[in-house]
Amino acid sequence: MTRVCVAGITGWTGSAVAAAIDAADDLQLVSGVSRTAAGQDGVYATVAEALEAKPADVLVDFTSAEAVKDNVHAALTAGVAVVVGSSGLTALDFEEIDARARDAGVGVIAAGNFSLLAALLIRSAAEIARHVASWEIIDYASAEKPDVPSGTSRELAERLGEVRQPAVARPLETLQGPVEARGVSVAGAQIHSVRLPSFVVSTEIVFGAPGERLVLRHDPNESPEPYVAGTLYAVRAVPGRVGLTRGLDALLA
Repeated sequence: MTRVCVAGITGWTGSAVAAAIDAADDLQLVSGVSRTAAGQDGVYATVAEALEAKPADVLVDFTSAEAVKDNVHAALTAGVAVVVGSSGLTALDFEEIDARARDAGVGVIAAGNFSLLAALLIRSAAEIARHVASWEIIDYASAEKPDVPSGTSRELAERLGEVRQPAVARPLETLQGPVEARGVSVAGAQIHSVRLPSFVVSTEIVFGAPGERLVLRHDPNESPEPYVAGTLYAVRAVPGRVGLTRGLDALLA
């Protein structure tokens, strides 16, 4: 039985993940973390307090860009494996997390998006990038989302950057006008972040070749259901790992 603590247990995704863990035969929900609900049965204000009070094998983090890094470090200090679904971590943060996880002898699985279809988009895009030299990413999210670009689009750009650097016809420094109009560069790719009501986290990648385009897009609805199964898959996979694994697609056979 794998014991699990859920940080962000009262949140949109965290509450659905916690309910699924509680219903699973091979998983045990031992505690949760929520600053607003701290003091309720099994819910604590910080990850450190939760792990000290109720030993766990895995911490699942669906909190915020501001809290996730400290939460991961608190779990690793306690020798607890982590599944990270929160965005806001940088490439340097992931390097540090990987090193600390290896020192602790535990695993961390981090994904910008735990949806199976989003993972398949990343895997498909990586294959396309082997044959098409140019692409850009459009990142859609709610008007209230504070971090840009989203973890999904950042993960997509970094994964494609491992395949090759996208071709850029005109270097940014040669443009006329505000360079910000071309978005932000991540692993060589331009990402354009749109923040409007009605979006959850939609990700679109446009591949361009002479005379044609190929567009891949993932659109979730306003339900956390797409992310639950992938998160539980990661929770079951992480106890056998050491160090950082990026992306749900890395777990798919």
